Amino acid sequence: MPAKAAYPDEILRMAATLYYVDGLGQTEVAKLVRVSQTKISRLLAAALERGIVRITVEEYQARNDKLEHQLCSRFGLRSAAVIKTARNAGAEAARQTVGHFGAPFVASVFPRSAIVAIGGGRSVAEVVQRFRRGEARRLTVVQAMGSIDSNISQVDALELGRAMVKLWGGEFLTLSTPAFVADRKTRDFFLASAQIKSVWQRLRQAEAALVGVGPLDLSVYVERGVLGATDLAHLRSSGAVGEICGRFFDAKGRECASRWRDRVISIELDYLKKIPQVIGVAAGADRAPAVAGALHGGFIKSLLIDEALAHALLT
Repeated sequence: MPAKAAYPDEILRMAATLYYVDGLGQTEVAKLVRVSQTKISRLLAAALERGIVRITVEEYQARNDKLEHQLCSRFGLRSAAVIKTARNAGAEAARQTVGHFGAPFVASVFPRSAIVAIGGGRSVAEVVQRFRRGEARRLTVVQAMGSIDSNISQVDALELGRAMVKLWGGEFLTLSTPAFVADRKTRDFFLASAQIKSVWQRLRQAEAALVGVGPLDLSVYVERGVLGATDLAHLRSSGAVGEICGRFFDAKGRECASRWRDRVISIELDYLKKIPQVIGVAAGADRAPAVAGALHGGFIKSLLIDEALAHALLT
């Protein structure tokens, strides 16, 4: 029999007072209430459910308004969200915190009905996985870049696009190609196919986009073995400081004339500039050169980052 029916309010008030007000442990509470220790957690849960226990938490301000205003003023952004993270938070914890507290910001600036381009990466995944089901949207979500490799993971654009549509409704158009192909001729062959061409046209009509901004050394392409040491050396010699959807750019926001430029299948940076609302996501001060380059290039219209990265961009 569930605790709600088995125990009267008076018993629940007693248990809740001993535990929450008097600070006794569950073992001591069990002795005084005269129940087994295994039942105490059920009593406390029932007290919370019935409203006998009402927990209030002072509102937490997860965002740094001052840094947001400074970023918008300095870089001409439409909007920015700077998320506070725990002191000495590692890279993964910072991404998770930015994703958790930044997801409502991204949802608020996304259109209700539009063509939306979605990139991949760990930071973008942390945001998308924390979107909440709400008012239905009429979105056409388009995969903004081909698949990194044959091992599709939860952080790839293919899976993130599907997740958005499952949550909010709409349709999802897949770019059924690799992110990088052998050469320009192969790339053009893919783009000439009727199936890819129709998706490519919709991608160029996007009204909003959600993309990650990655540094060269910490790129997901390095982590997945797509780029090796020789490739990184070539990209550095081309001036690359960062990457968006597999397109590498320099500190001034110019796409690098590397051998990878003609091999990538993803939204072009020139088209990214034309999209009214492009939300860039990153976390960590080591992303500053990449994010600064993206901002100088005009690729990003709104920014979701952590405090450490914000300070690095403003110094």
